Amino acid sequence: MLTIGKLAQAGGVGVETIRFYQRRQLLGTPSRDDGVRRYGAEDVRRLRFIRKAQRAGFTLEEVRELIALDSGHDHLRAREMAQQRLTKLDEQIAELQQARQSLQRLANECASGKSEVCPILAAFDV
Repeated sequence: MLTIGKLAQAGGVGVETIRFYQRRQLLGTPSRDDGVRRYGAEDVRRLRFIRKAQRAGFTLEEVRELIALDSGHDHLRAREMAQQRLTKLDEQIAELQQARQSLQRLANECASGKSEVCPILAAFDV
């Protein structure tokens, strides 16, 4: 059994993150045992599940749904959610690639020294 600090350490988060997840009802809040809340292996598993899902880009609401799917073994819905997330990631990657190309072009223009006005700063000026 772990204290909240040890649970946070096991999940690679801070204590306030644990409390935030509890307020959002993503993690349960155990009753106090001798004045201290004790967490178990299932809490560690859930915390790691939440963190990995977030790193994959899922919102907390989507994480909540994934948790429900995990307990219900609804693989079809989980796959649909993953496909939707992949589509969003592909869109973000395309936007980032376009932004990178634009910034690279501006940096090249700046390096050429052909302009009195910095092309980078000029591009951001309204």
